Amino acid sequence: MILGLVDEAVRGGARQDKVCDLLGLDARTLQRWRREGARNDLRAGPKSAPGNALTARERQQVLELANRPEYRDLSPKQIVPLLADEGRYIASESSFYRILREEGQMQHRERSQPAQHTRPRELVATEPNQVWSWDITYLLTPVKGVFHYLYMALDVFSRKIVGWEVHECESADNAGRLIAEACSHEGVQSGSVTLHQDNGSPMRCGTFLAMLQNLGVAASFSRPGVSDDNPFSEALFRTLKYRPEYPDSPFASLEVAREHVRQFVDWYNTQHLHGSIHFVTPASRHAGQDVEILARRQRVYAQARARRPERWSRDIRDWSRVERVVLNPQADAAESSAA
Repeated sequence: MILGLVDEAVRGGARQDKVCDLLGLDARTLQRWRREGARNDLRAGPKSAPGNALTARERQQVLELANRPEYRDLSPKQIVPLLADEGRYIASESSFYRILREEGQMQHRERSQPAQHTRPRELVATEPNQVWSWDITYLLTPVKGVFHYLYMALDVFSRKIVGWEVHECESADNAGRLIAEACSHEGVQSGSVTLHQDNGSPMRCGTFLAMLQNLGVAASFSRPGVSDDNPFSEALFRTLKYRPEYPDSPFASLEVAREHVRQFVDWYNTQHLHGSIHFVTPASRHAGQDVEILARRQRVYAQARARRPERWSRDIRDWSRVERVVLNPQADAAESSAA
């Protein structure tokens, strides 16, 4: 079988030595097989067990030690030094790990159970003001270690920035005002919007969560330490900080920072052609104007193809509207859509 596979690969243009490397086979062994017409492997292999291998008794001793009451909650990194303090050497740390792994005992060894963080539930937006995302990012100041804090919320369906503020500190009160004012400005009805966020202290603060409850806003959270559970806000901040207009030097004052963000928000909402929503502006999509814009583009392309059909080897570009935006899609859904 191996000879047949090698021959097939060589006929396909592969080099024989590379094929042998991939199979873990020496090229001279391949030559001997062909010369002798061998039907079996015939490689001798190791003739004896390694001289430094643990005996069955020593292996059992490792397991017994690792499962003693005084050691069963400890990792091999801790067991081996403690044995050394007692003047004992049974096996190396790596041997402890290998034996425990082979015996299926390398699960969490402490009494406390490791924290279980499930993926946030899938949120689907089919129109504006159903799902919002918000976060806080740092803006540099002339003083090292001191920052301005940009609070920013956007609508996941339209990508429109629905609220922003720049403050000198990070607090739940500032966050609460941002969301309350955004809800008022957008005319959000109680129970209609879900707000997704990470696990920062302002987001988890009791006063902020109470404010969301009073507004009728449902809260959704990222997993701790998982930045891509809040991808829309992360992408928005990247757009902000990689714009050509973003200053190379720190913001001279709070007012300068606010003015820069104000100009960015105006550009982003009303001029930025967002690729993920088929290159319409967030403001036009939020207002429903993108339907006619995209339909007009579709007509332009259809007319161009009708005039010169020989220039089109495939269908015209798809300008249909993105009707459904998913935040944190479930794994099976993501895989099926990728397929």
